[in-house]
Amino acid sequence: MARYKHYDYNQTKMIPLRFSDQIQPGTFEYTLNHVVDNDLDLSVFESRYRNDYNGAPAYDPAILLKVVLFAYSRGIISSRKIAQACRENVLFMALSADSQPHHSTLADFISRMDEVIAPLFTHVLMVCDSLNLIGREMFAIDGCKMPSNAAKEWSGTHAELNRKKAKIDRAVERMLKAHQTGDQQDQPIEVTDRERAQIVKLEKVSAKIKKHLTTTPERYGQRGTPVKGNITDPESAKMKTSKGVIQGYNGVAAVDSKHQIIVHAEAYGAGQEQHTLEPMLFGIQRQFKQCSGDEHILQHARITADSGFHSEANMKLIYRHGIDGYIADNQFRKRDPRFADSITFNEAKAQRRKERGGQVAKRFTPADFDYDPVTETCRCPAGKPMWKRFKGKIADQDMISFQGYRQNCRDCPLKHQCLRRVSQTDGRQVSFALSDRKAAPGFIEKMKQKIDSPMGRHIYSQRLGTVEPVFGNLESNKGLNRFTLRGKTKVNAQWLMYCMVHNIEKIATQGQ
Repeated sequence: MARYKHYDYNQTKMIPLRFSDQIQPGTFEYTLNHVVDNDLDLSVFESRYRNDYNGAPAYDPAILLKVVLFAYSRGIISSRKIAQACRENVLFMALSADSQPHHSTLADFISRMDEVIAPLFTHVLMVCDSLNLIGREMFAIDGCKMPSNAAKEWSGTHAELNRKKAKIDRAVERMLKAHQTGDQQDQPIEVTDRERAQIVKLEKVSAKIKKHLTTTPERYGQRGTPVKGNITDPESAKMKTSKGVIQGYNGVAAVDSKHQIIVHAEAYGAGQEQHTLEPMLFGIQRQFKQCSGDEHILQHARITADSGFHSEANMKLIYRHGIDGYIADNQFRKRDPRFADSITFNEAKAQRRKERGGQVAKRFTPADFDYDPVTETCRCPAGKPMWKRFKGKIADQDMISFQGYRQNCRDCPLKHQCLRRVSQTDGRQVSFALSDRKAAPGFIEKMKQKIDSPMGRHIYSQRLGTVEPVFGNLESNKGLNRFTLRGKTKVNAQWLMYCMVHNIEKIATQGQ
């Protein structure tokens, strides 16, 4: 018969513990503790307190900052879990000197970091620069879209929210009439209570939408058209990602190629990235001016960005400022001979479907539509009329756009060959040029020639290995899968705190 060592859960053991011995050199917590105590100017927190002569003593901001940043490095975002870790985890006890701050204190500290985060991020960047961790040779700019603390079901333009409110009001009126009829018929008490609760819930939703419509102005996009706003977080936006449509923010970062130090970062409440290139470029310039007085960093370093940042205005911007930029367009890979034999996702999907014996229907092109340039009317391949959606310039070319009526497209027998998705609710859109295609704009053509050259492809190929590992570290290793705060300024502060954690980790591993 097997024999095991004796154990007893009721025994007591006294363990002598000195907190300073728990913070070992070479670890992230040691670097964090040293940077906060010796390199950060925490006088920016002084304006928060008015307890010089009256009131209880406050927690030292250095303690709170260490605890929060260390928690973020361990993937802990919740204030309650951070407070729990300060009571139970030895490393958290050591960093906080066993002060055990309350979760409400931590939550208030995090939510107000937007007031002080910018100079703290710059101070950490100065430490990285003093340790020669920044190469200044190439900066890669990219964005990482993450969900916000708001549901996308609460999004819509003012017109869409008005229709939703009217629909809810009609449902409440209908339920009230049915409820009155049910009272006369002596309905069971469980049914009437559930109906009352549902009516109260819908009335609160209607009041919430009404308050948003009366207090929040309409949001407009880059083209001046209304875009969907969110009732819970009006500054967030709906964004298309590889995992579907999310309600969130786009965390944009500029990363140095030498040791992947984040030199500038900012969160934006928009999925489109073209308008973020200019503030990111001048943000890089501002950071290096504060760190080392280098006002001409943009003229010395290369800038790389993917096709999301490509536009005529951005190409003109980098050429006018003498910036050595490498920004791909959406046809970059198709012109690359190395990808000549590759196929797109849709082509691969059609090929797999064909191999399984299914019929692959060819999607209708604009040539299949009956467009009359004289009367400016259009009919779809099914013979149904389409309404004129837009007439104006698209990419410096005069275009006219038509869209099918929803009812016609929904019931059309040819929708499998016309619509991208059979389940989509909007009608098919098609555009036609009003004149011959103009020559490509000069700045865009210059960028195409530059990035298609062997040297251009070599430089641009470094972008992926520079910025994507940073996002992988923040999302996978640090557990940043969503923003927990609301409002652009607070979300931006949380994004900068995570970027600070990444840079401090680089100091710990590369700056010895």
